[in-house]
Amino acid sequence: MTAAVTRAAGRPRNPGLDRAILAAAEQQLRELGYARMSLESVAAAAGTTVPSVRRRFRGKADLAVAVIGSLRVADLPAATGAPRARVLAILQNFHDNLRRPDSLAIVGTLLAEERHHPELLSAFRSRLVEPRRALLRDALADAIEAGELPQSADPEVLAACSSGPSTPATWLPPSSRMTGQSGRCGKPGQTRDTASEPPAPPA
Repeated sequence: MTAAVTRAAGRPRNPGLDRAILAAAEQQLRELGYARMSLESVAAAAGTTVPSVRRRFRGKADLAVAVIGSLRVADLPAATGAPRARVLAILQNFHDNLRRPDSLAIVGTLLAEERHHPELLSAFRSRLVEPRRALLRDALADAIEAGELPQSADPEVLAACSSGPSTPATWLPPSSRMTGQSGRCGKPGQTRDTASEPPAPPA
C-alpha cells in the first residue's frame, strides 16, 4: 500500500535539473531563436530526457515563457512611501532587470518572433514591463496630487518619458504606446497631446 502511494506521488523534483533545463533553454533561445529551439536539443544540453522536460513544461512555448519569467532578477518595489522615492526605485528596478546578462538578446529574439508567436512578447510585457509601468504611473500620479509635479502633467506621458530608454515602444502593447509622440518628451507640465506637438516656428 505504501509503495503504491509512493509510486503514485512520484519522485520529488530536482531543483538542480530545473535550473539546468532553464539555462539550456535560455541559451538556445538566445543563440538559435525560438524557431530552431526544440525540447530534444534542450534536454540534451541539460543532460536529461524529453519526458523529463515535458513533466515540467507542457511544450516549447511553455518552456520559453518560463525563460522569460526567469529574466526578472529584481522584485517589484513597494507601492508605498514618498512619490519621488517610489519613482526612483521603480526606474532602478527597470534598470536592474534589463541589465541582467543576455536579457536584451532574449528580448531581441521575442521581437523577431512577434509575427509568428506574439504570445511570447506578450508574456514578456505582462510579466516584466506592464507591472512596472503601472507602478510608475501610479507613483507619478501621486506626485502630481502631492504638488511635486504640475497639475497639468499627464502620468502616462511622464511614464513614457521616464522609462522610454529602458522600454522601447515595441515592447509595449499597442494600447500603451504614445500615438504621435515619436519618442519626443516635453516638459513635466505638458499633457499627452502637447508633448507630441512640434515647436512653434519662430516669429
